Amino acid sequence: MYKGFVRTAAVTPELKVGDVEYNCERIIEYIKKAEERQVDVVVFPELSITGYTCSDLFLQTALTDSALDGLYKIAESTKGKAMLVTVGLPVIHNCKLYNVAAFINDGKILGMVPKKYIPNYSEFYEMRHFNEGFEKVCMFKDEIPFGMNLLFKCSGNEKLKVAAEICEDLWVCAPPSISHAKAGATIILNLSASDEVAGKASYRRDLVVGQSGRLVSGYVYAGAGVGESTTDLVFSGHNIIGENGSLVCESERFTNGMIIGDIDVDKFAAERRRMNTFKVFTEEAADEYKVIDFTLEERDRQLERKPVKHPFVPSSIEYRNERCEEILTIQATGLKKRMEHTGAKTAVIGISGGLDSTLALMVIVKCFKLMNKDLSDIVCVTMPGFGTTDRTYDNAVNLVRNLGATLKEISIKEAAELHFKDIEHDINNHDVTYENVQARMRTLYLMNLANKYSGLVIGTGDLSELVLGWATYNGDHMSMYGVNTSIPKTLVRHLVKYYADTCKEDTLKDILYSVLDTPVSPELLPPDENGEIEQKTEDLVGPYELHDFFMYYILRFGYRPGKVYYLANEAFAGEYTAEIIMKWLKTFYRRFFAQQFKRSCLPDGPKVGTVAISPRGDLRMPSDACVSLWMKELEGLEK
Repeated sequence: MYKGFVRTAAVTPELKVGDVEYNCERIIEYIKKAEERQVDVVVFPELSITGYTCSDLFLQTALTDSALDGLYKIAESTKGKAMLVTVGLPVIHNCKLYNVAAFINDGKILGMVPKKYIPNYSEFYEMRHFNEGFEKVCMFKDEIPFGMNLLFKCSGNEKLKVAAEICEDLWVCAPPSISHAKAGATIILNLSASDEVAGKASYRRDLVVGQSGRLVSGYVYAGAGVGESTTDLVFSGHNIIGENGSLVCESERFTNGMIIGDIDVDKFAAERRRMNTFKVFTEEAADEYKVIDFTLEERDRQLERKPVKHPFVPSSIEYRNERCEEILTIQATGLKKRMEHTGAKTAVIGISGGLDSTLALMVIVKCFKLMNKDLSDIVCVTMPGFGTTDRTYDNAVNLVRNLGATLKEISIKEAAELHFKDIEHDINNHDVTYENVQARMRTLYLMNLANKYSGLVIGTGDLSELVLGWATYNGDHMSMYGVNTSIPKTLVRHLVKYYADTCKEDTLKDILYSVLDTPVSPELLPPDENGEIEQKTEDLVGPYELHDFFMYYILRFGYRPGKVYYLANEAFAGEYTAEIIMKWLKTFYRRFFAQQFKRSCLPDGPKVGTVAISPRGDLRMPSDACVSLWMKELEGLEK
């Protein structure tokens, strides 16, 4: 285990039905392979020591005695290995036969969990051999805890608690894993022997991944494989690892082998803390569980799966396009309601030729089409200033004209110069006053034009800017409805590209692609000697892909600075050095804490994702909170 990540494995070994010695040898081989891969928790299929398809051979004492001997042999092989191993076998307890998951750690059998729900329908006839498991924990041979209510806790890490259910237990309406999670389990293991029929694999996958989401947990599912008897059934070795509603990995079917997935238990702890509807047992009910300690090592290692660099952007093009359409519809629907409620006749927007205002305009267009309103009632105002370049100006003008919206051009230079004179500011001093006068001047024009045209000022600022406080207070920070307030910068680009690719109009597509190729800039400082953008936002505040990554893990899961730093180094290895990541992570924390006062008075805007900063909903934070605790942890990492 390292940095809250538990390396799990689901294994389907080669198997011979009824050949316990052979099966145990294969299991031990895979335990060694798992150890080489630094696996923390490994699970084998249901009845993996004997084979699931032994049928009436389960009534033969020779088989059950041999299976128990095999279990002790497997346990012996784990001595000195920092790993929790779970294998399946038939066990006789009080003269009754049970289908059991046995937990092993460092040479010791920690406990046995019997299967609760015994299927006896269709192709299944397990009641012929096995008895139903029970919750109350007793002792097997006076030395091994035996019962469903067993919880295996990692010494030194309270967040890692493991429990098990067996095959059919998952398929019923009230799986035992519900109780396990309420008792504190963060990873559920399932030892299974689900046979393969057409269409069953996708249902099985959805069941496993869905259960991990409902339980806010990890779920590791190991299925019986092709070594089982094919008298009537075929088994595919379908292994699946889920994490809080997402698929971590799965095996190819009809093969034997091992899949490995890193599961983040810190994520479950954060989610359960946040969700008041995730109910845990009372102390009295929790006392019905027996908690058994096991040990793991804290091993420095690279993750099996790289953290997603752009967590707000789906990697699949098909899914990304679906997500983009959904988000645009949410934005447009939110604006539609506000337009209708206020009786606004027009929408007024400042158009800069940049990404954010372009996206906001696309949302307004979609909204007006939903309302069957004429696009000429969209009043687009371009307000050239001291930093405006020909490229952004042309993009803004061409975009508005192509759409058929109303274009107004108001140069703010003369008004800004007069204002500089009024407040006695040297126009050659390009400081924050110089920049913010222009930003506030533009907002002043937009607000007054909205009054004149009976409209609403539509805000363009995005989530990333607002989290960093990269907005002028009472300038671009303010509007009457902010359609981009929960859209991170990395997603803004994909939304504009999606609109360009689906607009079915070549000229509009070319304009939008020109916007996409333009550097992100507030254009408040004069251009360079070639007339190109001089003031590039990411040179000043840092790469937005890094800040969006930081924002996701800090706001969504409340991770410590050290874990965010670790994840960023894993995700961006080879692209940014550790020093650069540290530099911008410090910048993120400083700006995030210092700029809360801007976020405390944000205008309304639609929430579109799991990370949002509305002061009325997702982020209620004091404006005067101190960042020293977080910075101290980062500074400690540099030593």
